[in-house]
Order: sequence, then structure tokens, then C-alpha cells
Amino acid sequence: MEQLKGTTIIAVRKDGCVAIAGDGQVTQGNTVVLKGNAHKVRKLYNGKIIVGFAGGTADAFTLCELFEQKLKQFSGDITRAAVDLAKQWRTDKQMRQMEAMMLATDGDKIFLIDGVGDVIDPEGDAIGIGSGGEYAYAAALAYLDCAKNLTASEIARKSIEIASQICIFTNTNIIVEEMKA
Repeated sequence: MEQLKGTTIIAVRKDGCVAIAGDGQVTQGNTVVLKGNAHKVRKLYNGKIIVGFAGGTADAFTLCELFEQKLKQFSGDITRAAVDLAKQWRTDKQMRQMEAMMLATDGDKIFLIDGVGDVIDPEGDAIGIGSGGEYAYAAALAYLDCAKNLTASEIARKSIEIASQICIFTNTNIIVEEMKA
């Protein structure tokens, strides 16, 4: 069976809030849409952390579970949890085979966590991952620059909508979660 993939996740920070949005499409290979309403954005750690994940379905769910364990281990400290997860991911032979990545926020910090062992805090107020991540990221930057009346959630949603018009692996079944700093 081919690897299940196809998603777009965006995180946007504006006015003391961070929103993470993701589409709902899961594809097999380049030709089959298996599901259109997957929930790839969720709250963890008693609703205090939001994550959005992209990549192989099983790997993404495993990554999400491992991150929640790290959050519990470090009493919700998102920085320590992210760094420790990336360290484990980089050094564990079995985890190194996982094909997934994640955006995580506590409403203040945003981190991209990937299998190379990177924990990246974006330079600006937006970051995207997944097949349509670059499209959503570009749209979010434009909205942040020009649309002063939109909230972080509205920008995240509109950015995914734009990505869905360009990326065949992205749909408009969008889940948005927002958290205040």
C-alpha cells in the first residue's frame, strides 16, 4: 500500500492569538482521495496546546501521541517537550523512519517539529507545512501585511482556502483552533 499523505497546515500569530488551521483531505498516492474530513488539528494537554500535523497518517498520529507524553513529562512546557521529542526522534532508530511533521503552539510560541531533529520557531508570524504549506504560508504573509481587520483564525482559514485552489492534495474542509497567549 502506498503512503497516505496530502494535507496543508498553517499557523498564524496575530494580536496575542495563534491559530492553527488544517484541511481534511487524506490521499493515497497521487490519484485517490481516501477521506475528506480528517481532523489534523487538535488540542492536547487539557486544551492548553494546539497541534497540526502532516505526513503519513499513522506516523502523524504517533507523533501527536508522543508529543502529548512529552508535554505531560515536562508539565506543559512546550519548548522542553518539543526539543526532547525532536531529540528522541533523531536518535531512535524506529522513530527516524516516521514521515510526519507537526506545528505546535501554546498561544505564544509556535514550533515546527520534524524528523530531522529540527525545532524551528518561525521568524515571522506564520508558518506552513504539508503539500500546500508553501501556498498557505504565502497567503498568510500577504493577509498579515494587508488585511489588518482579519483575526488570526480568519487569516489561517483564508490561507488554507487559497492553498486548496492550487494544491490538489488540499481541500476546503478546514478545522481551525485558536489560542490566546
